Amino acid sequence: MGADLWPLLSLTLSEAIALAAICFVAGLVRGFTGFALSAFGLALAVLILPPVELIPVMWWLEMAASVVMLRHGWGGADMKAAVTLVVGSIFGLIIGLSLTTSIDVGLSQQIALCLLIALALLQLAKVRIPNLTTQTGTVSTGVVAGIATGLAGVGGMVVALYVLARNDDPAKMRATLVAFLFISSTTSLLTHLWFGTMNTTSTLRGFAFILPCVLGVLLGQRLFTPRFQPYYRPACLTLLIGLGAASLMRSAI
Repeated sequence: MGADLWPLLSLTLSEAIALAAICFVAGLVRGFTGFALSAFGLALAVLILPPVELIPVMWWLEMAASVVMLRHGWGGADMKAAVTLVVGSIFGLIIGLSLTTSIDVGLSQQIALCLLIALALLQLAKVRIPNLTTQTGTVSTGVVAGIATGLAGVGGMVVALYVLARNDDPAKMRATLVAFLFISSTTSLLTHLWFGTMNTTSTLRGFAFILPCVLGVLLGQRLFTPRFQPYYRPACLTLLIGLGAASLMRSAI
């Protein structure tokens, strides 16, 4: 049966094993930090699948991780901000997917990785953009997050910059991120279906890799230690920058 599965996923056995391991690690990071699942998935898997094929797979993993984390992360979220961000992201996602589906695969890989590295650097430097805290800033952040999702599946990292600018307490920041990722996942499905990026192959791949991803999320939550919380984010961002840079160099060769 296993031999019949890989052709359905349009993957070799070695590619499937590598992707399963990547999904587990990405889930582990999501369990620790509350975000960056797609970012880690992209940084590690972009050399196996192009962004246009990888982003809809990440949709399934983000949805599964969000459902798992809702019981821990929904309470205390700023729902008004989360919904406003989602509305903006709908329009941004259309722009991002339009670009991703129309440009060369190699170029889309490099754009996605450069965007990922830039966002990680901004977060690592704790750059705060005061204007993001206004209503216009919230909508604009949503649009940019949607574009980032369409290009690289990393809209959550844009929203992380937004909550950083608001200077909320860590629990509220984490809850707002989880709420945004869950709600935006439900709305972005329609956009993926419209563009045809969510097809039978991407759906089968998503279901195939949900289990290792969820196992990673559960383990990450279990290993999470509150007193080490200040160190998780910078450590993960530093690792993400390194992985992204390594993948960027390999894709350019």
